[in-house]
Amino acid sequence: MKLRHVALLLLCMSLVAAAQATVPTVKFQEGLIADKYGYAFAVMAADFDGDGDLDLSSGDTVNDVLYWFANDGKGNFKRHIVQDKEAGWFERHAIGDINGDKFPDIAIVKNLHGHLVWFENSGHPATDTQWKRHVISTDMKRAYDVALVDLNGDGRLDAAATAWVGNHLAWFVNPGPAGAGKEWKKEMIDPELLESRAIRVGDFNGDKKADLLSTGRAGNMTAWYEQGAAGQPWKRHVIDGTSPTPVHGEPVDMDGDGDADVVMALGFSGPVGPETHQIVWYENAGQPGQGDTWKKHVIGGLPGAFEAVAGDLDGDKDLDVVATAWGTPGTVMWFENNGDPFKGWKPHVLKEKWERANQAIIADLDGDKRPDIAATAERGSNELRWWRNQGPAK
Repeated sequence: MKLRHVALLLLCMSLVAAAQATVPTVKFQEGLIADKYGYAFAVMAADFDGDGDLDLSSGDTVNDVLYWFANDGKGNFKRHIVQDKEAGWFERHAIGDINGDKFPDIAIVKNLHGHLVWFENSGHPATDTQWKRHVISTDMKRAYDVALVDLNGDGRLDAAATAWVGNHLAWFVNPGPAGAGKEWKKEMIDPELLESRAIRVGDFNGDKKADLLSTGRAGNMTAWYEQGAAGQPWKRHVIDGTSPTPVHGEPVDMDGDGDADVVMALGFSGPVGPETHQIVWYENAGQPGQGDTWKKHVIGGLPGAFEAVAGDLDGDKDLDVVATAWGTPGTVMWFENNGDPFKGWKPHVLKEKWERANQAIIADLDGDKRPDIAATAERGSNELRWWRNQGPAK
């Protein structure tokens, strides 16, 4: 076993031991939604069939399938196909009403081919064998992540995406009905974001306009991007340009002061050291309306840290954090906020020895008003699982 892998394993063992020594305030019940993927990557939630509960979507990369899972309202899921037999590696995706018909559609990257496509929800997806397919772009080398947001103020959802080999960040203008059948116009945001990974939407300077959060894993770059006036370039604002291997996170008001902070996972398959493999949050600490002064706060260590998302899991009005760890052994954790996000986070293990855990989301999947957790794990596991929030632990 390589020295790096040994170090990661030892770090993971110590973390699990520390987590098991704490008593969680919330009890979770684990459930399997789907297994036997060829390569499970990505999970998102939306009410695809309009029955009032949250369904799930997930990609099987090497088997060329995009699934959606119908929820019966109680957290029981039935698998349906959005699209199959399409090579190109379906992976991370975003959900939104792209064509304005009030039904949630899916925009997704095709990592291998470097394409962005979207699938149209007819409103009766349970009876459709496949969703209607549309092309956004065939010009996004090794497309990796995508977000949907109206960036030009025309009322239509545009797409922003990263390219982990193409090393850039770009957005694509939704042409509406007039552009049906054509690729969307590509606008560059950052042509030099080394191994660009995450893409998320937030308002970091409080001007009520959509900004973008992204990471450049190879360049140790976590940054947000401010859109310039018409025809002007986007401005990069560095949140952290030194912490190694930022991967996935999201904007969230962690300290409750009304501005957008950021929770982030640092680690993935990067180098092992005292300042690596962490779940952190960045405090938006400057003057209101600036977004240029940031302070890093460590939530906890997590070998192979891959994704971090935030939500109030225990109902105490502060934000907890769910995180995944990629690689071996692979882990899903949640970190309990004790009311002071600047110190004293408690780690709790949801699942250990779940190889290459990747995306995680927080959503109420059984309609009981408590936020649940869903996640996927790829090679070595190839599963989609969820954790039902059962309320206070007894």
